[in-house]
Amino acid sequence: MKNKNSFVKGSLFEEDYLIRTLGPLGHSSEVALTELVSNAWDAGATNVNIFIPEHSEDYLIVEDNGTGLTPEEFESRWMKLGYNRLRHQGKNVIFPPGVVGNRLAYGRNGVGRHGLLCFNNEYTVITNSGGKKSTFVITTESEEQPFVIKEKKVEQSNSFGTRLEVLVTKNLPKPERILQIISARFLHDPNFLVSINRESVPLSQHTGLLNTSVLKVDDNTILTAHFLDSIKSAKSTIYQGIAFWQSNKLVGEPSWSLGGEVVIDGRTKFAKRYTVVVETNDLADFITEDWTGFKPHPHMDNVNKVVMEYVNRMLTTVASEFVEEAKQQVKNTFYDEITQLPPLGKYEVLEAIESITAAHPTARPETISIAVQAIINLEKTRSGKELLIRLASLSEDDFTGLGELLRKWSVKDALVVLNEIDNRISLIEAIRKLSSDPDVDELHVLHPLVSGARWLFGPEFESAEYSSNRQLQTAVEQVFKKKIDSSVFLNNKKRPDIVMLQDSTASITGTETFDIDSGLATVNKVLIIELKRGGFNLTRDERNQAQGYVEDFMNCGSLIGSPYIEAFVIGKSFEKKLQPIATVKNGNDVEIGKIRLSTFSQLVDTAEKRLFGLRDKLNERYDDIPGMDLFKRAAEQSAINLE
Repeated sequence: MKNKNSFVKGSLFEEDYLIRTLGPLGHSSEVALTELVSNAWDAGATNVNIFIPEHSEDYLIVEDNGTGLTPEEFESRWMKLGYNRLRHQGKNVIFPPGVVGNRLAYGRNGVGRHGLLCFNNEYTVITNSGGKKSTFVITTESEEQPFVIKEKKVEQSNSFGTRLEVLVTKNLPKPERILQIISARFLHDPNFLVSINRESVPLSQHTGLLNTSVLKVDDNTILTAHFLDSIKSAKSTIYQGIAFWQSNKLVGEPSWSLGGEVVIDGRTKFAKRYTVVVETNDLADFITEDWTGFKPHPHMDNVNKVVMEYVNRMLTTVASEFVEEAKQQVKNTFYDEITQLPPLGKYEVLEAIESITAAHPTARPETISIAVQAIINLEKTRSGKELLIRLASLSEDDFTGLGELLRKWSVKDALVVLNEIDNRISLIEAIRKLSSDPDVDELHVLHPLVSGARWLFGPEFESAEYSSNRQLQTAVEQVFKKKIDSSVFLNNKKRPDIVMLQDSTASITGTETFDIDSGLATVNKVLIIELKRGGFNLTRDERNQAQGYVEDFMNCGSLIGSPYIEAFVIGKSFEKKLQPIATVKNGNDVEIGKIRLSTFSQLVDTAEKRLFGLRDKLNERYDDIPGMDLFKRAAEQSAINLE
């Protein structure tokens, strides 16, 4: 019997397999060296020296005074793909003997150690720990393993630390660029010094420095505050927040709270982008013995007050771009709900978003959303939407609930909303009863009904902005090579343009938006509804024909720009194997529209869900009314031309 752990043949690897899987780490010298410095941080080093040669074919060296690795640790950690640092070592950094500190590890998945492969397929590691100095030559030149130890040498040693050497054959970095990036990444801790070719960047010369101010607490306490932008430094720091340096030593951990009071939410993009460094030599008497923070004291309350005033002042000066970002995010979140509000409601909600985000530029979008949702709910109440939702949940016997409802609503409010409910259900019932009749005139009966229920295709399609315009009418005439009959509807300017085809009718409408640069109105979305005669079975031909419409409209760019095009083809049924939804893309593989095949019964089902099931609850009200009578009722409400 075969051993279950035996195998006939293992995997083979191309020589550059590992390098190709590293992503930016394998080809960006900035990423590679940053990760190697992070490894030194995780090893408890206080000094990291990097030597970058002027030319290729010379050695790049990274040396630190961290804990180093024993031969056994090197083979179990460095040589293991996907090494999980948190699982095996925990999140806290262990320092070499004689060094006291409190530091969280930066590494997680162990890929940073492969950074030297950015410069060559082979490198050398010289590491000291546990009384031994170990030298390993690592290479990827193996077909059987992603990387292997090519050479190994172990000697006696009483020192600690690691030295990495690689002969640069590719991706030679620029020392000045690396200096700026590394300094930005690790600027928060004065006890972790990194030099590039024996140079380091003083905080006062940092590219991300936006402001330096001297803050006077009293005659005995002077602070120097630095406000830094990590984006301008090209890299974010490991920690963000306010960092206090007493006599060039970090006190506690940087954070966005002072004396227990939160300055800004540390989870926001705003907080993750900026760092405040406060330097002083005057707070030694107020630091805890283990340097993990400051002792509670009235003087520290004054210090925190001065620092908070400075931070708030600086945050206000840089908040404008965050205000715009926050506004847009909230608008996108509530887009569907806002589009369903009446014009006044939209205006008031958008104005509220502007006011809230401007007044609280550092607030999280989720926090702002709570306030905006409350305002939208209020606007829905004013417009009768809340009553509509509440009515959907009432049973015929729920008079108590109705009494509670009318305490909030006037009879006039209820009648307005109930009338709208009746109009919509009447319209849907007319579609249900007339759509299967092949003798029904789709131009003058079915199409006006479906066009009057554009909300079935999406809430935005019933908005005031959704109407035809001259550019779109010209495009319609160009695509269908027919003159639009403006007499199809009494109020043709507010109704879809109708095109009569061989066995169907099509209506085309579009939403407009204003171009910020030119100030001109342009079409940003087009809705095509092609309605087949009653009893029609949709096939692939109808779908392909609709795709042709979408492509033809796409080619009308000089007339209508580049709107997104939704095409619905509606019949009694469609072939079972036919995909009901198809995406249309342009030559650049960008989606420019969709074609959807739908049945009249699907429209009725969609309407039922959008009307909260009220059609079924009130079905007896419409059972005895003929379809044409319901159509006439809908026509009266919508000013449809019956002639």
